[in-house]
Amino acid sequence: MTAEIIVVTSGKGGVGKTTTSASLATGLAMAGKKTAVIDFDVGLRNLDLIMGCERRVVYDFVNVVHGEATLKQSLIKDKRYDNLYVLAASQTRDKDALTMEGVEKVLDGLSAEGFEYVVCDSPAGIEKGAHLAMYFADHAVVVVNPEVSSVRDSDRILGLLASKTRRAEKGETPVTQHLLLTRYNPARVAIGEMLSVKDVEEILGIEVVGVIPESENVLTASNNGIPVIVDANSQAGQAYGDTVARILGEERPLRFIDVPRKGFLQRVFGG
Repeated sequence: MTAEIIVVTSGKGGVGKTTTSASLATGLAMAGKKTAVIDFDVGLRNLDLIMGCERRVVYDFVNVVHGEATLKQSLIKDKRYDNLYVLAASQTRDKDALTMEGVEKVLDGLSAEGFEYVVCDSPAGIEKGAHLAMYFADHAVVVVNPEVSSVRDSDRILGLLASKTRRAEKGETPVTQHLLLTRYNPARVAIGEMLSVKDVEEILGIEVVGVIPESENVLTASNNGIPVIVDANSQAGQAYGDTVARILGEERPLRFIDVPRKGFLQRVFGG
């Protein structure tokens, strides 16, 4: 069995890629899938913080790529879910530490270990790490904030996904592209300060797989080393749950995309 490779990518930084990678991987594990999540952002390393396993990193992705450690030594088992594993990035190497052959070896090794899904947390933009993260992908989740600069930068990523992947080079079925809108604020959309879901879909020409509302819960969860999808009471957690279900083929309506309607008492008394 070959693992399904999902790359989480974006044109610009700071849009919520690592938060998304952590929640998607956790959601897949919650759905019973054996899942690994890999941090491709060599030199920075944030994924292990959001997954809450930063103190347990001994060997990292680069160590495996260079044959300095085995996959078994380097994979960190999640404390919450037995079928979820993290492969951290190196903080001490530079961006050139990853190689195409090394990445392929790691992904093949994960398939051989029975992993069903591998989520690749890509660095932003189009540098080497980002190219390697997307090269072997079967699916791409393109993370976009509903603002013009983020959407425009994502257009370049879609071009690369269509032309610079192994599937494109071999003439196989293209990488399945999913659009994920983060930090969505319906009130700001309503007054024209943010692009709507429909606007972004029309500009980029791909469908939205999820809309994550702007929420303080995301930051709180990240600071506590807990992927926000675990917080089932938060709207952001529920929206990530819906996103994972859609990636797995379930149909679910989009939530949290309209301004909440005021109740009768609010309309009468204001507020």
